[in-house]
Amino acid sequence: MFGLIGHSPSFEDARVKARSLGYEEYADGDLDMWCMAPPQLVEHVTVESLTGKRITGAYIDSVFVPEMLRRFKTAKRKVLKAMELAQRSGIDITALGGFTSIIFEDMNLLREERVSAVALDWSRFTTGNTHTAWVICQQVETNAPKLGIDLARARVAVVGASGDIGSAVCRWLQRRGVAELLLVARRPQPLIDLQQSLGAGRILALEEALPEADVVVWVASLPQSLQIEVSRLRRPCLMIDGGYPKNLDTKAAADGVHVLKGGIVEFWQDIGWQMMEVAEMERPQRQMFACFAEAMLLDFEDIHTNFSWGRNNITLELMDQIGAASLRHGFRALELDPAGLGRRTTLAPA
Repeated sequence: MFGLIGHSPSFEDARVKARSLGYEEYADGDLDMWCMAPPQLVEHVTVESLTGKRITGAYIDSVFVPEMLRRFKTAKRKVLKAMELAQRSGIDITALGGFTSIIFEDMNLLREERVSAVALDWSRFTTGNTHTAWVICQQVETNAPKLGIDLARARVAVVGASGDIGSAVCRWLQRRGVAELLLVARRPQPLIDLQQSLGAGRILALEEALPEADVVVWVASLPQSLQIEVSRLRRPCLMIDGGYPKNLDTKAAADGVHVLKGGIVEFWQDIGWQMMEVAEMERPQRQMFACFAEAMLLDFEDIHTNFSWGRNNITLELMDQIGAASLRHGFRALELDPAGLGRRTTLAPA
C-alpha cells in the first residue's frame, strides 16, 4: 500500500477544500485553529498499472498551508504527525509532497525518532525527488528540440543547482552532453562543491545566467518579489518550472519564452480520486506531482524503502531505475502543447 502526504497551496484553498469534503469546522476555522488541527486521511484509491498490476493507496492531508512556514514548530509538527498517521495506517511507502519534503530536509527531522508513542520507521517514507529529477530531465530532452534548441550546443541554467533535485539534474544533463551548465543558487560554497564534483559548469548570479540560457530549469521556489527582465531572455527559451508553488508563467510570459510545469506526470488512465483537484492540474484525474508518483511506482515494483532520502544522494543509476519503472507502469512527463509552440507560453500537456 502506498501513501501520499500533501497539503493545499494556500489557506483559502484549504478552507474551500475542507468545505467540499464536509469538514465544516475546518472551513470556518481561522489559521490558529488550523495550526492545532491534526492530519486527516481523506481518501483511499485503487490504481492499475499499464502492466495490469493493481495497488491501493491513501492520501493524507497534513493540514499544513504555506502561511504556516514561518511558524517553525508548527510546520515541523505538521509533517511529523502526518508521517505518524501514515505509519499507524499500515502504509508501506509514503511520499512527502509539496512543502512537506522541504520542511523534512531543512529542519532535519531525521533527528526526531519518535512522535507521540510511535517510533518512526524511516524506510516507510520517500521524498520522491529521484523521480522528480528524472521527469524534469525528460522534459528538457523532449521539449527543447521542439523549439529548435540543440542540447549539444545549448547552455542550460539550473536555478537551485546545489539542491537535491538540482544537483541530480546537473549530473544527468552533463551525461546527456549539453554544451554548458550554468549553475545558480543562493549559497556559494555548495555551488563550488557541485562544480568541483562535476568538473564543469559556470557559477553565475541569476541575473547573469538568464540572458545566456537557452534552457532554464527552476528547482527553487520563486520569491514573490522576483522580477524577470523578459526582454533579455533568449528566443526561443524553454523554462521548466520545477519549483513549488509553480508560478513561473506569471514571471516570464512573453513570445518565444515557453514555460512548462516541471516535475508533473500524467498517468495512462483516469484515477478515481479528488486529491489533485486542489493542486489545479490541467487533467486532475490523470496528472500528479512526480514525487507522489514515486510512491506508487515503488509499490508497483515492491520496493518498500526510502528510495529518495537525504540531500545529494540521487545517483544516475537510481534515476535510470525509477525512470524505467515510470514508463513501464504508464506515466509520462508533461510536454508543451504543439499548438502553442509558435506563440505564447502554454502549460497544457501534449
